[in-house]
Amino acid sequence: MKPIAVLFFLITSTSLFAQEGYEIKVTLKPFKNEFIYLGHYQGKQLPIIDSVKLNDKSEGVFKGTKKLGGGIYLVGFPDKSRHFEILVDKNQKFSVIADSATVDRKIDFINSPENEQFRAYQDFMMKNGTAVDALYKKRSANPADSVSINAEIENLNKSIRQYRLDIINKDAIGILAALLKAMRDPEVPANPDPSDSTFAYRFYKNNFWNGVNFWDERLMRTPFFESRIDKYYEQLVYPSPDSVIKEIDHMLGYASVNEEMQKFLLLKFVNRYLNQKYMWEDAVFVHLFEKYFAQKNYSWLTEAGKKTITDRAYSLMANIFGKPAADIELPNLDGKKNNIYSISSPYTLVVIWDPRCGHCKEVLPRLDSLYHAKWKAMGLQPFAMAKETDGSKKDWTEFIEQHDLKKGWMHVYYSKGDEKTRVDSGIPSYSQLYDVQSFPTLYLLDKDKRIIAKKVTEEQIDEILLLRTRNQN
Repeated sequence: MKPIAVLFFLITSTSLFAQEGYEIKVTLKPFKNEFIYLGHYQGKQLPIIDSVKLNDKSEGVFKGTKKLGGGIYLVGFPDKSRHFEILVDKNQKFSVIADSATVDRKIDFINSPENEQFRAYQDFMMKNGTAVDALYKKRSANPADSVSINAEIENLNKSIRQYRLDIINKDAIGILAALLKAMRDPEVPANPDPSDSTFAYRFYKNNFWNGVNFWDERLMRTPFFESRIDKYYEQLVYPSPDSVIKEIDHMLGYASVNEEMQKFLLLKFVNRYLNQKYMWEDAVFVHLFEKYFAQKNYSWLTEAGKKTITDRAYSLMANIFGKPAADIELPNLDGKKNNIYSISSPYTLVVIWDPRCGHCKEVLPRLDSLYHAKWKAMGLQPFAMAKETDGSKKDWTEFIEQHDLKKGWMHVYYSKGDEKTRVDSGIPSYSQLYDVQSFPTLYLLDKDKRIIAKKVTEEQIDEILLLRTRNQN
């Protein structure tokens, strides 16, 4: 089964700019009569937003009638294999003079103090970063001198921190200050209560976004902001739907005052939770749909994009992890109707399969072996729904007979006719209720028919049952 594609291709092209205009003159030697490009960071994307052909003097002007959104921009070389960075913020009429041979060491700016500061910062960081790396190598080669070398490393790191702090204090709302605050990791102080083992974690998490304004769209046009978001959610936010939803709503609450930042974060989150890494993330995606998409329209989102989000949300709503599973009531091998909620065992294994599916023919006998060897003693009851696709009821009954899958199993058959009747009556099909995208699809339910595992393998089911049995004992 292929993962659902991300939605970047579903957004309409919208202006990144406000009304004013920009004029950035670039001299990039030795190129002549060749195109250079202007782009910017946007998460993991590098969109090109302008191009200009250099004249015989290696000069060209990026020019537009609408002001660019602030951030770190890239001036790309003609072959697009190299680039250098510039800052774009309030002043968008300035000149850049560079040479491809020395661009890593020297770029001159005219009428752009913020870029002069940015270049000085880059030079400072390169010089001191090289010095720190050299000290680390020296320490590895001379372990006996590690104490004095460590002191040198700490002194250099202190000077780096102070340099950054001076920039922030000099112009707290300037673009470089905003970027440095967003990059800054909290420095955890000494634990005032040694018995509190969570102090360092709580301090680090609570101060992770200090000084960061989620309405500041300049942050999204950087190479680091999206990675910072990923780090926060993957390492610091407790892995549960309630915790993640709370953090998302907090960020989007502030970002809602800026359309570009709101768009960036909404696309970031909806793409992240469109294909869930963990079973409980289904609730996060449904929340995103219900709060931010169900009753709202955005100029940047196409109808196709909204349909993808809506269809995925509706497929998840009926099978959210931890919630009661939808009932299935269908005819069994004798033609009598059976349903999931008639099962009274501690666990129910829902197996949705296709009698013509080669993988199903391998998995079901393995499930049967595990059931008789282990799972039956743990109180598990298999409930298998065979979905008619290209085959017939005969394929279903013959496979069950050939592999002796009657003992302990509750089998039901979901014909094309039964599915059509439900859909024509406006009732969701069982395939939709269980978000069936491949065969076999396995769900594990508890005694109250709550979903405790979804779309898992037989090995994962075995691990879950063993763990729950141990915990109960």
